[in-house]
Amino acid sequence: MLTKKSSKARLSPYRKLFFQLGLVLTLLLVYISLEWKTVERYVGELDDVSFETEEFVDIPVTERMLKVKPPPPPPAPEKIEIVTNDEEIIETVLESTETDESEFIEITEYEDIEEIIEEEEVLKDIPFAIIEQAPIYPGCKGNKEELKKCLQDKINKHVLKHFRTEIAQDLSLTAGKKKVYVQFKIDKTGEIVDIRARGPHARLEKEAIRVVELLPKMTPGKQRTKPVRVSYTLPVTLEVIQ
Repeated sequence: MLTKKSSKARLSPYRKLFFQLGLVLTLLLVYISLEWKTVERYVGELDDVSFETEEFVDIPVTERMLKVKPPPPPPAPEKIEIVTNDEEIIETVLESTETDESEFIEITEYEDIEEIIEEEEVLKDIPFAIIEQAPIYPGCKGNKEELKKCLQDKINKHVLKHFRTEIAQDLSLTAGKKKVYVQFKIDKTGEIVDIRARGPHARLEKEAIRVVELLPKMTPGKQRTKPVRVSYTLPVTLEVIQ
């Protein structure tokens, strides 16, 4: 009876696969053998070790000598000619200005001399930002900085209270923020004078001037302890909504 081989036991279909695996393993072994490093270890005896002491060399400090060129010789003096002068010299005799006790000194009385004190010139208008002592708004108290800030806050509240913002809505202006700049002066008596305004419309300028005219009388500002006029710039911002 003949034995039959199973079709699954045939290795011929896997011949290429086995060949490739064998080739890969061979290349791997060759690479490892080439890259393998061996280190020779040698432990010497203690007698072979020698300790050498460091030598310190003392290097002297040297100075670099600069060669200085000698100064050039002085120029030769010009030839001096001796000129004879036959003119007679007249000597001037200086008289003594000292007085003797026997001399009479006349004392003349003068009228009282008025001493004229020139007043130091002070600028006519001092900007609010650099004034030494800012004007005082009625009701404000504190030091210089507190009085200055109080005046600004009071003026802003005054504008918010009295400015008729509905005017900006009636002028058909484009939407957005509009600014009106108002300039005025606080004179030496504390009154509000010289009010001017600049804005996007004449009616807004007129309204800003009207509001500033309603400000109360203040204590005038001082520069070098003297009352002066103080210039103030007030920006008024309006929001126009379409």
